[in-house]
Amino acid sequence: MIYVSKEIAVNDDLAADQPRLNRSQIWTGLVMKAENALPFVPGMAQCDVAERFEGGLVRDIVFRGERAREKITFQPEERVTFVRLSGNADGFIINEILGTHDEPRVRFSFALQLLDAASGSAAEAEFRTVMERDYLKAVDATVAAIRRMISESK
Repeated sequence: MIYVSKEIAVNDDLAADQPRLNRSQIWTGLVMKAENALPFVPGMAQCDVAERFEGGLVRDIVFRGERAREKITFQPEERVTFVRLSGNADGFIINEILGTHDEPRVRFSFALQLLDAASGSAAEAEFRTVMERDYLKAVDATVAAIRRMISESK
């Protein structure tokens, strides 16, 4: 099992022309990301909502050439949880909003295990390297995309 987590203070180190984000804006962005991850996640080639239900949705994705299905549940303005239903790995991804309304932090975590690789194997190590690199980029890319959308809406 591979576990990776990254937390950032959303409004730290802003350039003068960048808008500050609040918790509600981040929440809106995370919901948009769940529905269509393409503008938010480098390496995501496809993201289609297959089903909607109260409090969530099921989507089919293609990430780094691998197809997967994910069940996504929403805890408004707190957490989005992605559970892998199919694909090359089992596990979950959590996007959390922490901190106050005006000084939010986000923490993105995942715990995934390749289905066809033994723990500690070279295949698992390679998967970890790629997923950790790409996933940590996705945290920054998600916040940047939300900030860009807020800037463009003004």
